[in-house]
Amino acid sequence: MTANVAAEPTPEIPLWNDPALPVAARVDALIDAMTLQEKTAQLYGVWVGASDEGGEVVPHQHDMEEAADLEALMPSGLGQLTRPFGTVPVAPAVGALFLARTQARIAAANRFGIPAVAHDECLAGFAAWGATAYPVPLSWGATFAPDTVRRMAAAIGRDMRSVGVHQGLAPVLDVVRDARWGRVEETIGEDPYLVGTIGTAYVQGLQSAGIVATLKHFVGYSASRAGRNLAPASMGARERADVLLPPFEMAVREGGAHSVMHAYTDTDGVPAAADEQLLTGLLRDTWGFDGTVVADYFGIAFLKTLHGIAADWADAAGTALAAGVDVELPTVKTFGPPLVQAVAEGRIPERLIDRALRHVLIQKAMLGLLDPDWSPVPAALDGADPDDPDALRGKIDLDRPENRQLAREIAEKAVVLLTNDGTLPLTRPRRIALIGPNATEPTAVLGCYSFPQHIGVRHPGTPLGIELPTLRDTLAAEFPDAEMTLALGTGIDDGDLSGIREAAQAAHEADVALVVLGDRAGLFGQGTSGEGCDAEELTLPGAQQHLLDTLLDLETPVVTVLLAGRPYALGRAVGESAAIVQSFFPGEEGTHAIAGVLSGRINPSGRLPVSVPSGPGCQPTTYLGARLAHASKVSNIDPTPAFAFGHGLSYARFDWTDLAVDAQEAPTDGEFTLGFTVRNTGERPGTEVVQLYLHDPVASVVQPVQRLAGYTRIELEPGEARRVRVTVPADLASFTGRDGRRVVEAGELEVRLAASSADPRLTVSVTLTGAERHVDHTRRFHATFEHEPPARA
Repeated sequence: MTANVAAEPTPEIPLWNDPALPVAARVDALIDAMTLQEKTAQLYGVWVGASDEGGEVVPHQHDMEEAADLEALMPSGLGQLTRPFGTVPVAPAVGALFLARTQARIAAANRFGIPAVAHDECLAGFAAWGATAYPVPLSWGATFAPDTVRRMAAAIGRDMRSVGVHQGLAPVLDVVRDARWGRVEETIGEDPYLVGTIGTAYVQGLQSAGIVATLKHFVGYSASRAGRNLAPASMGARERADVLLPPFEMAVREGGAHSVMHAYTDTDGVPAAADEQLLTGLLRDTWGFDGTVVADYFGIAFLKTLHGIAADWADAAGTALAAGVDVELPTVKTFGPPLVQAVAEGRIPERLIDRALRHVLIQKAMLGLLDPDWSPVPAALDGADPDDPDALRGKIDLDRPENRQLAREIAEKAVVLLTNDGTLPLTRPRRIALIGPNATEPTAVLGCYSFPQHIGVRHPGTPLGIELPTLRDTLAAEFPDAEMTLALGTGIDDGDLSGIREAAQAAHEADVALVVLGDRAGLFGQGTSGEGCDAEELTLPGAQQHLLDTLLDLETPVVTVLLAGRPYALGRAVGESAAIVQSFFPGEEGTHAIAGVLSGRINPSGRLPVSVPSGPGCQPTTYLGARLAHASKVSNIDPTPAFAFGHGLSYARFDWTDLAVDAQEAPTDGEFTLGFTVRNTGERPGTEVVQLYLHDPVASVVQPVQRLAGYTRIELEPGEARRVRVTVPADLASFTGRDGRRVVEAGELEVRLAASSADPRLTVSVTLTGAERHVDHTRRFHATFEHEPPARA
């Protein structure tokens, strides 16, 4: 297939098409040649195929969506194509062909031959029909394994690039502040360092494949009051600076992220889309970000409709441009005729458009979209016959075996064993009662941004596009000699009690009862987890706790398995279940991972990226609380979690010994080094996750009791020991001081080497000496872990 992407070439290549010239010179020449309408056309997207009928997939879609006339818009050019694969089910090769043809038309229609940037969702894999559904980000956090996440993101990026997509709307770097929030499944966890390191690895992997990563939601979206989606955010300046901003700092500085998406929320009355100090002052002027700032869907129009700070669409457009927003998504609403007219009338200066346009065109040049040899045809379709659908379908596979293997590796590393009285691993069980609403549901492993749950549910009758074995399927393969009895007991959230007696009878007659509970991912109230599916309290949905308590009344051991998007208070199960296995929407290979943990084929190594509450109403709380946030004698409410951040058990046992510190003192601009030994004293290979926490006993402003400052995974055979050296820069003790600047203060610093935030194994105090020191975003972010060769006892 060939495409006519421009008119007949002239003897001289236009400056903007000459790859031998500096990008800045090419872009300046192009801007100078453009009309105002051509300029603004590069600053918005068009959502082809989107509809205001049926279920919403973005907030207020029915209120905001208007059919865009692509043919009428193309002569002026087009900045972005919105979700060419994530709007309707389409076979990958057919979608790639359609996108290529659309891009050829766009480029041929405008004077400069410029195609659009095609963007799509990739929160838990490329959100396209037939693409691999990886574990959700909360599972990435549970791995404590950035290298694995980096490889996954690179695979996602290669798949997106293979069909002509340029930009991915991920990762989510929001730090969990209230687990009732429906989008917890989309986050990496409740700790900024964990979110930052895992999220940065994702950015690095995605961009290594030539895909623009988009950090979201900048900033404060997860701090909404009472965990309600798109509600007012409550945060002070220090919470914003020390908890919510660091993951973005890290992803910009170390990940080199090429795009940022503003949040919907406001901070102290200023919406993020209108916050010049945030989007320009901090992001660009201080951090040095040089990519594009894109609007969260309809976020610019929301300045008028939801925030009430803009009088009309033009006012919203001018406010966003002045703040530093470059691109309106998902479709043109404010950056089209209202903006052009306002500039013509002198209400909005054209220089704001030129500033945003420069960012957009530099990115298009980086993607090769201004080069004279640009072609809309993906390499996978080069030479394919577009009139032979069968041949096309064989050209692109977005769910290859190597993808599935990587999805399984992440799922295996992310399973968290919360409790175990010795019942697990199961050894040749003769009779298994498999109970619960998620035992036989194929989509129970998927989050709300997986294609089947995000788009597929709106197209009943369409095949899932990927293989999703149920837990019953994988358990049958894992325990082929066992007699398995199935009883669902109740639904996810229907409150039905009619099946509980049957479930109890099945459990009574079994050697072990596996009860599989949790969530159903969905959007805007159509699920129990996901965007717009917030919880009033953290009780298991529906009658699931009633089912669980009924089974716990029996003598049969009960193993509780959770396929969920958030942590739940589990009541009696915490102390009475034989074992509890937690998995956060583990993707298409997830049930294989869970079955392997139950059988012992896999030794669990996942750690909690969020605390599991002891009661359903103790929110909001995270382990990052200051002293007043913890249990006290002056309140009858105890917020102590049932399972703390970082917790997770193994079938192996590990001893931590021989802590030594090189020096008891270090300057505020220096570092100190610790050494300790971890030994596997168990009978099987295992992985220990060492977590480094800092506790500042006395500071000039209130601090969390402790905070994560580093971590490492250590794989050991039975009897093996490894000496670990950790170098800790004093920068890691920094925080936002009284004057709003980040400071490292002199004084005592307690260093805790721990198996979780509630399980310190080795502790030492180091004194920071010298003058108080101010640091900024160029500070050192990481402790350095060095593993010596393993030794045997």
